[in-house]
Amino acid sequence: MRSSHPRSAAVAALVASALATGLLAGSADAAEGAVSADPIRIHDIQGTTRISPLVGKQVADVEGIVTGVRTYGSRGFWMQDPDADDNDATSEGVFVFTSSVPTVAVGDAVKVSGLVGEYVPGGLASGNQSVTQISKPVVTVVSSGNTLPEAAAINEYTVPAEYAPAGDPAAAGSINGLALEPSRYALDFYEALEGMNVRIGTSRVVGATDPYAELWVTVKGWENTAKRGGTIYGSYESQNTGRLQIQQLAPLAQQPFPVANVGDKLTGTTEGPLDFNQFGGYTLVARTLGTVKAGTLAPEKTKAQAANELAVATYNVENLDPTDPQEKFDNLAKAVVENLASPDVIALEEIQDDNGAKNDGTVSAEQTLTKFTTAITAAGGPAYQWRTVNPENNKDGGEPGGNIRQVFLFNPARVSFTERAPGDAVTATGVVKEQGKPALTHSPGRIDPANPAWADSRKPLAGEFVFRGKTVFVIANHFGSKGGDEGLTSVHQPPVRSSEAKRLLQAQAVNGFVKELLAADKNANVIALGDINDFEFSATANALADGGALYPAIKSLPKAERYSYVYQGNAQVLDQILTSPAIKTFTYDSVHINAEFSAQNSDHDPQVLRFRP
Repeated sequence: MRSSHPRSAAVAALVASALATGLLAGSADAAEGAVSADPIRIHDIQGTTRISPLVGKQVADVEGIVTGVRTYGSRGFWMQDPDADDNDATSEGVFVFTSSVPTVAVGDAVKVSGLVGEYVPGGLASGNQSVTQISKPVVTVVSSGNTLPEAAAINEYTVPAEYAPAGDPAAAGSINGLALEPSRYALDFYEALEGMNVRIGTSRVVGATDPYAELWVTVKGWENTAKRGGTIYGSYESQNTGRLQIQQLAPLAQQPFPVANVGDKLTGTTEGPLDFNQFGGYTLVARTLGTVKAGTLAPEKTKAQAANELAVATYNVENLDPTDPQEKFDNLAKAVVENLASPDVIALEEIQDDNGAKNDGTVSAEQTLTKFTTAITAAGGPAYQWRTVNPENNKDGGEPGGNIRQVFLFNPARVSFTERAPGDAVTATGVVKEQGKPALTHSPGRIDPANPAWADSRKPLAGEFVFRGKTVFVIANHFGSKGGDEGLTSVHQPPVRSSEAKRLLQAQAVNGFVKELLAADKNANVIALGDINDFEFSATANALADGGALYPAIKSLPKAERYSYVYQGNAQVLDQILTSPAIKTFTYDSVHINAEFSAQNSDHDPQVLRFRP
């Protein structure tokens, strides 16, 4: 399983490194370690902050009851002291990292001697919180068949409404050294239960089962509810405290993980140790897993455009290339025809070259696009034509050798493409006036490809279309990814979103180009769309809209319907269509066909806008 990577046995070295970088509390003397003379309890190891006061020290004969055993990935077991102290900030559970398959069983009373460490899933540079653990253990089983400590309840009443404390400015925004306040902050509440036996009751699924056998629920059914059952991430302050990742302890060969979609219910009691991993933070690793009760969620179908309406869509087709199964082409094609009602213009993102990730210099996507458009026709759709500009080899980011690019599909029976000296990968298209109206110097053409903002990223593709005698300028975008950003559960609060800087520059470049078109004609019909990789409330979206040049049309929807992607149980906006001021009246639809479902043809939901130019 992806979310349980093997941990390095060299925990002492990691601790020493962590201490050297100042990310973990402690001293060099502590790292050298010494056997404690007094009996050490688990809550002594956990302490009242995120970092153990005994980090780097050897401990002897720490007692507990085994509450969970993991035989794969990060092998080890959790144990818990049944005799809790009276401090809610100190966890009574801890993970014992064995590296080999543990020989203990749930219900064993054990004594453990070993080295206390702070393991950071994903490494120190990830910004992830650390897991307090005992490594290199010597384990003695005292008795078996013991009653487990009562599970701590995680529910709408126990999880605080506020997500996280503000990080300490003197510690680069870290919350590691702050005293836990589990009754005030959700992150502190979960941290104070790290390693302990916890349980949830019947909860709504807000993140579908993924390929790594995990799903997301919310224990707060009312928290920022999406219209179709998810949980909306509507601002940097609405982190959604009730979200919790669910995995299972049983190996998949022994017990298949349930398949769930957003809006389903995980019914009954789900109980097990509370872990932390790099792919989602706090995770209930279920010893006892509830039962999935299927909901009624079905993929949406948008309305067909009227005869005098132009329908423009954007769809990230997730690294489509000819080596993909025909089934993927057929399913995507069926979605275009049946769910998107065959839009007049489609901006596609992540169209790969003719041999996909084979890194041999191929940049043409003719075979990819022929295969896709043929599948659309076979599904009953129009005979789409396409326009694109092939990228330079390995210059646009994405999967090495894949050469993803944006592509325009258009239905020639409804709309025409104005060909103007088609550009190449390194030639910028510009704005000129022809007969008093704006025109592109290259159509299709790329916007400002030499701008450093587009280094190792997809360059915007601009094209001129004519619908019922009216020119419409369309700009297809795929902005830089969020790779490198810290998660919401980061030790830095607020988390560091380092990828934003590049998207901000990209947004400014596109905004500047749109302003050139509007300077030539303030009533120009301009649409900028694509996988913006950022939220409708972000600095990126604000930069795109600067000066009133563009309007993020998804804002026309009620907040409960604003999302195109589900990440860690948060339904959020990544894909957008933005309109120039002349496009005053339109219908917008985020067509939910992928993001909420375990079975996906892409991880993004397509967007459609209909208007009368």
